Amino acid sequence: MNDMELICFQIISSSGTAKSSYIEAIQKAKQKDFEAAEKLIAEGQECFTQAHHIHSELLQKDASGEHPEFSLILMHAEDQMANSEMAYVMAKEIIELYKKLN
Repeated sequence: MNDMELICFQIISSSGTAKSSYIEAIQKAKQKDFEAAEKLIAEGQECFTQAHHIHSELLQKDASGEHPEFSLILMHAEDQMANSEMAYVMAKEIIELYKKLN
């Protein structure tokens, strides 16, 4: 495995863990455990931040002329980040709805 593949897998792993935390947070809110839901959102944000930092390093290298080799793995990593970010937004909205319904 080359360095770029490793970097991509780090992004995929961190983003996937974040997305799982957001989904689990929705489930906790559904059970009216809002404290656990907020904790899971925070944990998800920590994981997403890790992915974001790794991705930012790639963007900085690209901007400085070190163009990373494009691959399906890189495209998948970026897709996972985008999906995780959307899951965060939706989880926050759904949790707020559950709170209002409670």
